[in-house]
Amino acid sequence: MDDCVILREFPTACGRRFGHATLNAPKSLNALSLDMIDRLAPQLDAWAADPAIVGVLLDGAGEKAFCAGGDVAALHHAIKAMPEGEVPQAAKDFFEHEYRLDHRIHTYPKPMLCWGQGIVMGGGIGLMAGSSHRVATPTTRMAMPEITIGLYPDVGGSWFLRHMPGRSGLFLALTGAPLNAADARFAGLADFIVADAERERLPALLADTRWDAPDDGGNAANHARLGALLDQLGASVSPATVQPSPLRAHFDRIEALIGHDGLADIAARLSALAEDADPWLAAAGKTFARGAPSSARLSWALWQKTRHMSLAEVFRTEYHVSVAATAHRDFAEGVRALLIDKDRKPRWQFATVEAVPDEIIADHFEPRYSGPHPLADLG
Repeated sequence: MDDCVILREFPTACGRRFGHATLNAPKSLNALSLDMIDRLAPQLDAWAADPAIVGVLLDGAGEKAFCAGGDVAALHHAIKAMPEGEVPQAAKDFFEHEYRLDHRIHTYPKPMLCWGQGIVMGGGIGLMAGSSHRVATPTTRMAMPEITIGLYPDVGGSWFLRHMPGRSGLFLALTGAPLNAADARFAGLADFIVADAERERLPALLADTRWDAPDDGGNAANHARLGALLDQLGASVSPATVQPSPLRAHFDRIEALIGHDGLADIAARLSALAEDADPWLAAAGKTFARGAPSSARLSWALWQKTRHMSLAEVFRTEYHVSVAATAHRDFAEGVRALLIDKDRKPRWQFATVEAVPDEIIADHFEPRYSGPHPLADLG
């Protein structure tokens, strides 16, 4: 669908151009589909190779969301069309193309400004996390809530969650706790906080700026120039519109909750958190308690396995786990309960993290393809 991502360019004061890509599915809060991925990815490659393009602006249609995550409802339908335990080709294609796009953004040679207004979840964070200039606004609401649908924080989450302060990334993986703009900046998911209203004049500001030629060493200068422009925009945001960061305020408490012991002990502490006097912490505890125990085990296993992995190695590992998840019951059941039937009463396969068999977790790391890894070429 050519209109699922709006692609355009605008001239700048130096005669060079900026690329502008807008996710265009506002009714689904710009949920990321395979069609959207396959339209965006080749254009990013073309812009990277074009010496007249100095940078890229990535945003989402409407004011409610940049991107509410991957189109998991489509994956659910593909899973249900297959015999139980088999992986649909659509899932293999989706995760391969999505992770390839995410990796491309992380390694993009030119400045990429991601405007993370409104809801930014799951696959939306995957697009934003790797951008060189990541903007949150007072309306930004981020989360990696995959534990509620029987999955785990993918799209490179096994890499960027580990780069957050302390063990806060593991806390977020297990609880799906929501993040505001200040949280996002504290966690390293955003670089700037800018007023929502500035979005309207941002293209004009980029157009009025003189940018260096990328092939004359201009990328470093252009990165700095874009950063300075966004710093100026951020200086005008009203402090009263930016809520303080619960993640930062509760950091020491989170470190104690996660601790350095086993998942069973962590699970007990997080479940007890549901009765906490603090609403943000209590909500995190309740989400963990209602989430899929298999998802908690997967997040824990990935936390251990990916500690020393490169970004490319993380994406290759996540590909194994995500594809395998479509062959296990909890992912399809979680999507059914949240997005298909919307009864919010998932029937998880196992009642506790201790009840999840080790062989079930190990099976998620087994390849389900023949020949080279589909992401073997990622450097």
